[in-house]
Amino acid sequence: MATNEPGAGDAPGVRGQGWIAFAGIMLLLAGIVNIIWGIAAIDDSSYFTDEGRYVIFDDLSSWGWFILIVGILQIGAAFSIWRGGIYGTALGIFCAGLNAMILLFTVNAYPFAAFMLFIADVLVIYALAAYGGRVRLG
Repeated sequence: MATNEPGAGDAPGVRGQGWIAFAGIMLLLAGIVNIIWGIAAIDDSSYFTDEGRYVIFDDLSSWGWFILIVGILQIGAAFSIWRGGIYGTALGIFCAGLNAMILLFTVNAYPFAAFMLFIADVLVIYALAAYGGRVRLG
């Protein structure tokens, strides 16, 4: 007898594995992008405008170091999530929340991109909060 219910044919402990993989991939991609942006900001790249006003830090270089550190933490969280570590789940939720707050600071410059990435961070937080402690990938 076949059923169309989600997860009906899943083995025990497999439910949520796709969400955890999604969370890890999104954290890895966000970490890579944040590292690139952080290095560009530290180097005072022409990618960023000179007319920017910063809410927390005084200059672009300070933001660059902050974003670089967040990117490194995000990549570490992604690999820890894939290994099945509980610290990866907690660090992933923290990094996604921190990234969501950073995106809200940039909403004036890139409104559509900021809101789309904010939604992705919310989905990462949901995935890790709902399934992070239950699934071990690999």
